[in-house]
Amino acid sequence: MPRSARRRQLLSAAQEVFVAQGYHAAAMDEIADRAGVSKPVLYQHFPGKLELYLALLEEHSETLVEKQREALESTEDNRQRVTASFQAYFDFVAGEGEAFRIVFESDLRNLPAVREKTEQTLQRCAELIGEVIRQDTSVSDDEAHLLSMGMVGMAETSARYWLSSYGSIPKEAAEQLIARLAWRGISGWDLARS
Repeated sequence: MPRSARRRQLLSAAQEVFVAQGYHAAAMDEIADRAGVSKPVLYQHFPGKLELYLALLEEHSETLVEKQREALESTEDNRQRVTASFQAYFDFVAGEGEAFRIVFESDLRNLPAVREKTEQTLQRCAELIGEVIRQDTSVSDDEAHLLSMGMVGMAETSARYWLSSYGSIPKEAAEQLIARLAWRGISGWDLARS
């Protein structure tokens, strides 16, 4: 099997085990078994469980940032951008394989490398949103950053809560509800003059 395909296979198996059991309860033996390889093969690709976890965290963090970028670039209409941004978070949280658990619900959040990557991911999403706010309103850079961090926090928290409530509100309705709340707030700022 080509190295890249083997790596993908190992990461997929590791994700299943980490999501099901959490990092600390997951064993490299189980990950190797789930992938259908020997432990030495697993160790050829990843020197340890932490490196395996960090590779997954990097992959899923990039996915979330890319979803946010695509949402913001999908339209020039700011109201639709707000809706698309929230949809990106809900899509990520509702995605297959529960990848969001690797990013948002790790039992390693206090480990410096994990905390740094998670914070960096949220900052990158906020920077994308903040840039649109800065371009389209008369608020300062610091104000735009604070507003964008608030929107990212609202998106993450509401999407995770929605999922934990087992989708008692249909996904599209939940996205629209939170987007409407955010739009009512963010639309109150004057547009920048060209």
